[in-house]
Amino acid sequence: MDFELKILGSSSATPSFERNHTAQLLTVGNQLNLIDCGEGTQMQLMRYKVKHQRICNIFISHLHGDHYFGLAGLLSTMHLQQRTNHLNLFGPKGLAEIITLQFKYGGTQLPYPVNFVEVDTTVCKKIFEDKHLTVHTLPMQHRVPCCGFLFREKPKPRHLLKGKLPAFLTPPQLVRLKWGEDIVNEQGEVLVRNQDVTTAPKRSRSYAYCSDTKYKEDILPLVQGVDLLYHESTFLSDLEHRATHTFHSTAAQAATLAEKAQVRRLLIGHFSARYKDLNPLLSEAQAIFPNTALATEGKTISILD
Repeated sequence: MDFELKILGSSSATPSFERNHTAQLLTVGNQLNLIDCGEGTQMQLMRYKVKHQRICNIFISHLHGDHYFGLAGLLSTMHLQQRTNHLNLFGPKGLAEIITLQFKYGGTQLPYPVNFVEVDTTVCKKIFEDKHLTVHTLPMQHRVPCCGFLFREKPKPRHLLKGKLPAFLTPPQLVRLKWGEDIVNEQGEVLVRNQDVTTAPKRSRSYAYCSDTKYKEDILPLVQGVDLLYHESTFLSDLEHRATHTFHSTAAQAATLAEKAQVRRLLIGHFSARYKDLNPLLSEAQAIFPNTALATEGKTISILD
């Protein structure tokens, strides 16, 4: 099953010629999850041949325009393309009011159901779950209520060794074996040991999206050991004072967090438009955490199981 991230936008407050406002697409199996929706996101979806109608969930981190100004346009296009599928929309307080007001005065009534889920940006809390995935909020420290999102695959079933399975096993017993149980009789005697007829499951994968924030180490336990960490890196360290004042982070701070959390890979993004060349930001981060890459438009990162 695919677990793949595509970068649609990597710029901070002001877009630049080659960089769009923040937006990412996380594909888990057949499910498409849009993370933030800055201005121009639907054009990026078209550029990379992503069908709008396949998006199941949209997660908005906060209500600064570079993270959600593209949302009304995207929802409207889904309407014009006659979407009928249910859509989940997660975001902080005020998002539903803003979207509802825009459509009210535009005379637009969406023909598909939208489930607005207001999230508490101050806590780590599960906000979504299906048979494959859980999503939790990650508290950020920004000028307005803001959160990141932690996507984790659920534990996967063990693999049955068909050549070693006794013929008397029933379908419910096979299911129990897949989930790590031994098969016992009414007297509690073990008839089939799980370890004899199964092998370990593929590992579950994880992605942590840390949106606009000051450097904050209290999220370390929440993102510890994740496969892929995205962390905003608006500035270089020579502008750390500017980062602190605007509640943003530097590339070095993002890398420090990645190193302390012992993540597998780090992506840095949300670059200030002052940087035409992004290599200095990459070099600053790699000096601390070598397995760092730039979250630039069109980049696709697959997380293998």
